[in-house]
Amino acid sequence: MSDLKLSKNIKMVISDFDGVFTDGSFLLDENLNQQKRVNFIDIMGVSILLKKGIIFGIISGETTNILEYFRAKFGIEEIHKGIRQKGIVLTELMEKYNVKSDEVLYIGDDINDIAAFECVDYKIAPKNANPIVKVLPGIQVTNASGGNGAFREMVDCLTSYI
Repeated sequence: MSDLKLSKNIKMVISDFDGVFTDGSFLLDENLNQQKRVNFIDIMGVSILLKKGIIFGIISGETTNILEYFRAKFGIEEIHKGIRQKGIVLTELMEKYNVKSDEVLYIGDDINDIAAFECVDYKIAPKNANPIVKVLPGIQVTNASGGNGAFREMVDCLTSYI
């Protein structure tokens, strides 16, 4: 069982992609085509969140077309690719949906997520996150690693409160 301490008042979950839905690695073939592994356990977590009425979005520094799968499968409006200033985008989303920092959870795994973490009260990192991230004030770390159920662990914990 997860040790995460979350609130029943969370209305929005925003996630990084690589390192949360993936293990942070990719395969590169001889034609320089990338392939990433995404776990269906985590994908089911997206479905659960949306069915519970929680606003969900992804802010990624990458531009992978895999994110279009999420947009098409779930009708997710808030997919933001190629973002370097994640905190700015997260703040804009919070204003757009009129949610406060104690109603938003952000999950990410690396130093480019720090600005987003600073915007919210609920900060989650996968077990295999960058060590710098895992010691940020207020951060909670999942038992599972990114790409191996970390996102789903957070969802199961969150939805058990709702």
